Amino acid sequence: MLLKLSKEDFKNLKPVNFIGLTFAGIINAFGVTSFLMPLNIYDSGISGTAMLLAKVTPEYLSLSLFLLVLNIPLFIFGYKKQGFNFTVYSLYAVIIYSLGTLIFSKILPENFSYFAGDDLLLCSLFGGIISGIGSGLTIRFSGAIDGIDVMSVIYAKRLGITVGTFVMVYNVILYIICGLVLKNWILPLYSIVTYMAALKTIDFIVEGLDRAKSVMIVTDKEEEICRKLSDEFKQGITILNAKGYYSSASKKMVYIVLNRFQIAKMRDIVHMVDPKAYISITDVADVYKANESIDV
Repeated sequence: MLLKLSKEDFKNLKPVNFIGLTFAGIINAFGVTSFLMPLNIYDSGISGTAMLLAKVTPEYLSLSLFLLVLNIPLFIFGYKKQGFNFTVYSLYAVIIYSLGTLIFSKILPENFSYFAGDDLLLCSLFGGIISGIGSGLTIRFSGAIDGIDVMSVIYAKRLGITVGTFVMVYNVILYIICGLVLKNWILPLYSIVTYMAALKTIDFIVEGLDRAKSVMIVTDKEEEICRKLSDEFKQGITILNAKGYYSSASKKMVYIVLNRFQIAKMRDIVHMVDPKAYISITDVADVYKANESIDV
């Protein structure tokens, strides 16, 4: 498939993203080669598949090679769905990741972790955390480092499942195959620990530890509530028109974004003004103001 590209496509690429993706790829490679590979603990997704294939094939077919061979076609296949920028950033991250594994595997011990020896639990946890940091940074800088993420976006909806479920099912199948091939279920079980550690770390990197709270308040006393909330928090507030489905009564909906330490005070203020007010609170990962992005 020939891609018709223009100079404008390349102008939209940001140098700072490539710098961030370089660090992400190196970090991911370090986590995998320093903690996982020496003890045959497997990463998730295409990365884990590449590790398994590198284990059961001749030595000249390295992890670095399989990372490229398996990932590059998937990102190219997902080009139409994900767009030019995402595809370029992802391919770059995969290349850095592949080169990193090649370099680190040459200088680090093969049969034990330089940092954690032969401790399976430490290696699975820290391998997952470090590779999760790399994967999370990749997402932060507008790319992905594993082709299974692209496949999940394309096929999950067609299969009637969520993206997370698609990835989880793939990993479960991968770890079952690892157990059958290795005839050892201890390492695949520790690989699940790695997967969970990486998953939580990615959430932390992408969404932040202390996420903001989006608050929706349905009330008849919106003016007084807004005035008191504004006086207390010095925060922007939006008032929306709403209508009750059963009662057909006109209502006002107040929208405000706060941090978790402000929620209790907000609730007290609202219920003091309108004890019948309905309050809905949800997590927010990022707040954008014009061209400014605020991590919360």
